[in-house]
Amino acid sequence: MHSPFRHEYNSLIRKLESIFTLTDDERQALQNLPMQVAMLKDNQDIVREGDRPSRSCLILSGFACVYKMTIHGKRQIVSFVIAGDIPDLQSLHLKVLDNSVSTLSPCRVGFIPHEVLHDLCTRYPRLAAAFWRETLIDAAIFREWVMNVGQREGATRMAHLLCELLVRLKAMGLVEDHTCDLPITQSEFADALGFTTVHVNRVLKEMRAEGLIVIDGTRLTVPDWERLKQVGEFDPTYLHLENKQAAA
Repeated sequence: MHSPFRHEYNSLIRKLESIFTLTDDERQALQNLPMQVAMLKDNQDIVREGDRPSRSCLILSGFACVYKMTIHGKRQIVSFVIAGDIPDLQSLHLKVLDNSVSTLSPCRVGFIPHEVLHDLCTRYPRLAAAFWRETLIDAAIFREWVMNVGQREGATRMAHLLCELLVRLKAMGLVEDHTCDLPITQSEFADALGFTTVHVNRVLKEMRAEGLIVIDGTRLTVPDWERLKQVGEFDPTYLHLENKQAAA
């Protein structure tokens, strides 16, 4: 049976192919996965810390984030999520979620039952390896974020994050001439970078004044990619992309 959203699996296939080489049979198996698609508003939790989900969520379009909350209600964003990502993939094997996932913009989300994913991984061991590689890369990104928030300051911290987002979006075909849609608010940047919103505003203003970035609404343009990478001390190795052009 063909789903009207069957083309949406292209985001999952493109994401996996950015880090892993798939065969035609594996691509077809991914295309045949049953999936329930939902449109979610911005600032809506998809899953919450403490949940015991029976399905995983695939972001088909839009922006989301993985976050944790302190007992005093302060949020720490630990990763930004884009099309092709399955931010709760670990719930296949870790039954209780230790983080929450929320939309940042309106998102189209596909929900895939765990039993279906388990069966897929049994029938296609290389796809199990691809998903494993995906979770390992997520861990590498978390390590880089700890380094970024813990040891870098000001424009370097922000530039590094923007470089990462641009490379990940480019790998998904969502960047043109170093310009992309980036509907992330200053408050959300603050929650990700350990800054205050005032500090984020000041850093972005300085970066614009120095010609590092151009922001027009939710559109980000990077006039000099090499310079932004230098300011952000950015080395894309930790993203482990098969397509090296995405990081260039």
